[in-house]
Amino acid sequence: MNRRIEWRLAALKNGFQDATAYRIEFLIEVLGQAAVPVVTQLVIWYAIFKMGGAQSVGGLDYTQLVTYSLFSLLFSQIRGGDLDFELAEMVRTGALSNYLLRPVSVVEFIWIRGSAPKLFLSGICLLIGMVAAATAGLDPTRMAGAMFLALIGNIIHYQLSAALASIAFYWEEAYSVLMVKNLVVGLLSGELLHLGIFPDQWRWVWEALPFHLYVFGPTQYALGQWSTGLYWMKLVQAGAWLFMGWLMIRLSWGLGTRRYLSLGG
Repeated sequence: MNRRIEWRLAALKNGFQDATAYRIEFLIEVLGQAAVPVVTQLVIWYAIFKMGGAQSVGGLDYTQLVTYSLFSLLFSQIRGGDLDFELAEMVRTGALSNYLLRPVSVVEFIWIRGSAPKLFLSGICLLIGMVAAATAGLDPTRMAGAMFLALIGNIIHYQLSAALASIAFYWEEAYSVLMVKNLVVGLLSGELLHLGIFPDQWRWVWEALPFHLYVFGPTQYALGQWSTGLYWMKLVQAGAWLFMGWLMIRLSWGLGTRRYLSLGG
């Protein structure tokens, strides 16, 4: 009896240690991903304005750009993830075979399984954002709408990334394509720079693409730079991209699975 109790206590202790290690790893990953972009932006703006003596960049002053950098941090945590790399790796290694007979498609299954951390982060960022908005004299209720748009942006991002990951059916090294995609999205989503500093003649590029709905749009709405009418127009645009993303997944994965041989599984 005593030996059985010792075994149970040891199992509980090991489980607690594993859970603690996972939480610490998750926290370090989040903080690391969050710190690098925002610290880079703050250093750039300090060098341009305080050391370089500039008065404005793209019509924005130092306070506006710093405020944008700090608030965009809340929404950049919702964007992205590595689920598209996981899909491509499953195709490359043949692990996709384990999911083809499930009642839900593999693309949907991977997103549902990986959405929990993003939902958890969105709740934390929403609370932080509402407190920060109230402290800065902004409307804290706008944070809810901004976070909703960011979550829709996360779904669009996954849809487009999953459709792009289907390249693995035709080219084994799809990793490089997904990496380039991440670099483009990081720039055009407003995560790395305020999109307002881009030349006006190129404004139509990022406005036509859905990437600005991930970070730039939610941040602008939270800061009161977007009107309610414009916000609803962007929600309609997001809905259109959701439908287009669904079609792209059906087409790309439908064609890809037809030629899938599972030679690695």
